[in-house]
Amino acid sequence: MERKSQRGDRLRPVDLARAHGLSTQAVRNYEEAGILPAADRTPHGYRVYTPLHAAALRAFLALVPGHGHRTAAAVMRAVNDGEADEAFRLIDGVHAQLLEDRGTLRAVEDALRDLEPVAPGPGRTFIGPLAARLGIRPATLRKWERAGLLTPRRDPATGYRVYDESDVRDVMLAHQLRRGGYPLERIAPLIAQVRSAGGLEPLESTLEEWRTRLSARGRAMLSGAAELDAYLRELE
Repeated sequence: MERKSQRGDRLRPVDLARAHGLSTQAVRNYEEAGILPAADRTPHGYRVYTPLHAAALRAFLALVPGHGHRTAAAVMRAVNDGEADEAFRLIDGVHAQLLEDRGTLRAVEDALRDLEPVAPGPGRTFIGPLAARLGIRPATLRKWERAGLLTPRRDPATGYRVYDESDVRDVMLAHQLRRGGYPLERIAPLIAQVRSAGGLEPLESTLEEWRTRLSARGRAMLSGAAELDAYLRELE
């Protein structure tokens, strides 16, 4: 067994582990998962790593913050299997998702900016007047309710849907987003976020946090790309 931590280009599992604050078992697990290329073994069966393995580990750990553990692992396996195009396809998918998330954020910001304030009133309305106010059919509101966008209560005496001020707010936000071309399945979680935030004004801080997360993820993806490129150069 190699007693020094390093001899030339030979590295022990503990050398890789210490350099990145990992356990030696984590390094072995990464090799077994294909994230690191297979290591050579000494006559006694001990793993022998090289700077190439160190570069692979740096690339993987740099990819995780921007791409997630599962995708980062799949990217590294593809690269180690000589399937660089598959790795690039996976990365392109993450970039496309980030772009879509940015578009959704922009749509919500635009919808909130253009949203008409809910006029003060008795605090309740019914499906016919509300649909007429927006120039849509009552059937559209029922469809949105089935999709989880709206949750009007029912009048216990008549069974009619009753929309209070928060329901009207949700309807108007959904209507604005639908006019922007967004499908119901993407609008529903946004409406839920408005409800959990307690309205539109508290949502502003949520949107700022969302914007910050997207920016941080974009920066992390750049860092991951740089380390992956360095690893690819090592392989070449």
